[in-house]
Amino acid sequence: MDKLSCYFLLLLSFFCFRLDLSWSLETRFNRDPNNQGSSDLANLVYHMGPVLSSPIKLYIIWYGNWNSTHQATIRDFLNSFSSPALSPSVADWWKTVRLYTDQTGSNITDSLSLSGEFFDSRLSNGARLNRLSMQHIIKNAVTSKPSPLPLDPRSGLYLVLTSSDVQVDEFCRAVCGFHYFSFPSIVGATVPYAWIGYSGTQCPGVCAYPFARPLGAPPPSAMGGNDIMRPPNGDAGVDGMISVIAHELAESSSNPLVNAWYAGDNPIAPGEIADMCLGLYGSGGGGGYVGKVSTDAGGNGYNMNGVKGRRFLVQWVWDPDKKKMLWT
Repeated sequence: MDKLSCYFLLLLSFFCFRLDLSWSLETRFNRDPNNQGSSDLANLVYHMGPVLSSPIKLYIIWYGNWNSTHQATIRDFLNSFSSPALSPSVADWWKTVRLYTDQTGSNITDSLSLSGEFFDSRLSNGARLNRLSMQHIIKNAVTSKPSPLPLDPRSGLYLVLTSSDVQVDEFCRAVCGFHYFSFPSIVGATVPYAWIGYSGTQCPGVCAYPFARPLGAPPPSAMGGNDIMRPPNGDAGVDGMISVIAHELAESSSNPLVNAWYAGDNPIAPGEIADMCLGLYGSGGGGGYVGKVSTDAGGNGYNMNGVKGRRFLVQWVWDPDKKKMLWT
């Protein structure tokens, strides 16, 4: 789901679940490890479509003029899904996503690998894009000479990442990112893809929260004494983007053709597994409060570890088995 207007889903935040929080986080949270909640409000249903059970090859299309430091942060995040790191890790977080199965009982894969990158700094489809533009951007990436990305309908998942100098219709107003699948008539095959935009200069208070204050938000004293959280990798735009990338990867894997796992009767605007936990990053969160998370020596907020000593703040996802939140 790509809508920002699903605030009612925050009511479900107490019932989200992420696996394998370390003892150190339990201590920091000072919460009973048996504390839990459950809900019948989230009617998440399997609609018999496929999930991404085969190893996923991630292909990035860098659209626009990208900061190399921001690119390195995103690469390290994507390389953390299948690589060992201190717990709680990005790979630990993905274990909850893996609980989703298809009609054969096959789980979502535990293998995600960054398998190719394409640099579209010349803006092949212009500086103002819409949803359909993403498919033409993918087509350009898989057909450009001399070094196109492979068109990989078996294992490929394509990430179109737009930089600060690119405008996307509905970005910052209704969406921070979305996922869908390509049309063979445009791209040449059906492949899942996701688009995510860099919001650091366009709307950090919308798409990089909690690293930036939303427009018109009350001062810290009116927000329970909590000031704006500092980003773990030094940039609100890219750190906010990391969580949106994770959100879209989880939903692209569990609902790649928009006919697998979602809640509601409308597949065009479904409630998907990350939507159920929108805005929830730590224990005790919900109703607009992100929850308790760790901080490093510099006061930067995070809730999981990645490769090269990286730390990230990523929202939780819905557990399909327990339908509750646990601190374990």
